[in-house]
Amino acid sequence: MSATDFRLVFLLFLLFSTALQLWLKTRHLQHILRHRAAVPADFAAGIELAAHQKAADYSVAKARLARWVIAWEALVLSFFTLGGGIGWLDGLSRAGLGEGVWAGLGLIAGLTLLSSVLSLPFSLYSTFVLEERFGFNKMTAKLFIIDLLKSTLLGAALGLPLVALVLWLMDAAGSLWWLYAWAAWVSFGLFLMAIYPSFIAPLFNKFTPLEDASLKSRIDALLSKCGFASNGVFIMDGSKRSSHGNAYFTGFGKTKRIVFFDTLIERLTPAEIEAVLAHELGHYKRRHIIKRMVLMYGLGLLTLALLGYLKDAEWFYAGLGVNQPSTAAALTLFFTALPVFTFPFGWLSSRGSRQHEYEADEYAASVSSADALVSGLVKLYRDNASTLTPDPLHSLFYDSHPPAALRIAALRQA
Repeated sequence: MSATDFRLVFLLFLLFSTALQLWLKTRHLQHILRHRAAVPADFAAGIELAAHQKAADYSVAKARLARWVIAWEALVLSFFTLGGGIGWLDGLSRAGLGEGVWAGLGLIAGLTLLSSVLSLPFSLYSTFVLEERFGFNKMTAKLFIIDLLKSTLLGAALGLPLVALVLWLMDAAGSLWWLYAWAAWVSFGLFLMAIYPSFIAPLFNKFTPLEDASLKSRIDALLSKCGFASNGVFIMDGSKRSSHGNAYFTGFGKTKRIVFFDTLIERLTPAEIEAVLAHELGHYKRRHIIKRMVLMYGLGLLTLALLGYLKDAEWFYAGLGVNQPSTAAALTLFFTALPVFTFPFGWLSSRGSRQHEYEADEYAASVSSADALVSGLVKLYRDNASTLTPDPLHSLFYDSHPPAALRIAALRQA
């Protein structure tokens, strides 16, 4: 393939991917607006019209912001690739740091920093304007800055050593470097999963053991019934950033722990909390986490193998604006350009995730109360202002959870 041909292919995929995303967002907000006037019949008993319309307006506002983000990111991506931005940054890094790993780290750090700065206005608007308008934001400017500094320093401390290792392997490990890099990435990912609950998450939030004796007894009974051993049940102070509620598992092996947002504990009854936890346990019992990890690492292996082929292809560099190939340029170009080609197939991943949600709901109904899970989900839809009427095609591409109406119908059938 020539550089000109690849440049044209990339441009066509970029235009198609951007247009598809914009079309899906437009469909989504139009579909929501068409159904704004009335609460769907299945939810009329639990959600008032005012709450339904708030959810519609919130979802439409997010979709409109997302369209601006999509267009802006397409322009930024064009600058970094077709416009030669990555090649320019690579030249600056080489001039200042010489050749080798240090120059590569300079390029990747510079690209990451510049990308973050360019996306910062949208993050600020989302947090302090959009979320504030609908009453969800609890974040202060001081906390936003602290979070930003912490995440930047943490990303550098954890990410740069891994990147340095990968860059070294790309130069020193021969034609199978991608296999060794994949092994390093898998090991690093498992290491992060192990340390996240105890060392990383507490840097951003406070976690306190569940103290409600009655609720704890109820949860312990459910865990025993399901054969699940955890390192504890904790309440997270999610309310200091947002009024949205959630629950999740984190860690693996002996580091597994169950985390409830304090906002969720405040809003749901003990029976509903138990049912929500039973759903999360369903992911564990149905081995969804392991399946997702196997899929992720399997696709990662194929992705790195492809990069192994492209690393020595001059048309790959020239087609994306880099005139002087380098190891770091190959790495950054590849992972910057990859989403352009993969987005049209993203619905496959979303479809698998939604199927897992159905299976987890089915498990929850078998060990807990389907009615309690339904009532708990309805409260979460209401309090989180989640739209009850998403566009089906938008949902197909973007949503990791089934649309509310389909999910509730499946649970009521169970």
